[in-house]
Amino acid sequence: MTAPRGVYVYGVVRASHTVPPGHTGVGERPAPVRTLRAGALAAVISDAPARLRAKRRDLLAHQDLALTLGKDGPVLPMRFGMVAPDEESVRQQLLSARHDCLAALERVDGRVEMNLKAMPTETGLGSLVREDPEVRRLRTAARRAPGYEASVRLGEAVARGLERRAAAAAATVLAELSAVADAEVRGPEVDGCVLNVSFLLHRREERRFHGVVERFATGHRDRVELLLTGPLPCYSFTEGRV
Repeated sequence: MTAPRGVYVYGVVRASHTVPPGHTGVGERPAPVRTLRAGALAAVISDAPARLRAKRRDLLAHQDLALTLGKDGPVLPMRFGMVAPDEESVRQQLLSARHDCLAALERVDGRVEMNLKAMPTETGLGSLVREDPEVRRLRTAARRAPGYEASVRLGEAVARGLERRAAAAAATVLAELSAVADAEVRGPEVDGCVLNVSFLLHRREERRFHGVVERFATGHRDRVELLLTGPLPCYSFTEGRV
């Protein structure tokens, strides 16, 4: 007899929320997606695949389903790979976390997540040399007495200067975007980035939000490079609710 593989959980919705017909889940042989109701809540689930890997196909399937569900109402999306032992364990978890989940669903109703990463750019290297006395001094020293150590010191000073200017610019755009968003949360440090932050944003503010990012990126291209990703499911603003 084959042991049950459990159920894969995509997210939590209100009990009245329906899954559009024809959706399948993750895995090489995706199972149909269904809802599992528990009082005022429901979990969006499918049978768990026999083998689950973080392949691009499955990551996209997971995220696309969360975005599709979000068009018809709020969703508390689970991170990829959430597998429960059985339906009853999911149902009991929903019942025990009922109040927190309902409050979180209210909070993200009509909203999406946008992620912004800011990175130093070498486009404005010339202006850095003009503005930064240390870089100017080390460049002059390296020209007078070329060598490995002089080049390393100059390179390190340039990297610090570029990072410092990018961080200052990122702080300015963060303040501007915070005025448009409902909330923001810092993400983990990312190598090469001076800022990694996610915003909770009402759908009606998406165009305005994009406009702020685009104008700032154009006006500060010699100081910072901005990478905007979204709309995304509201992962950063619903974690720990279930």
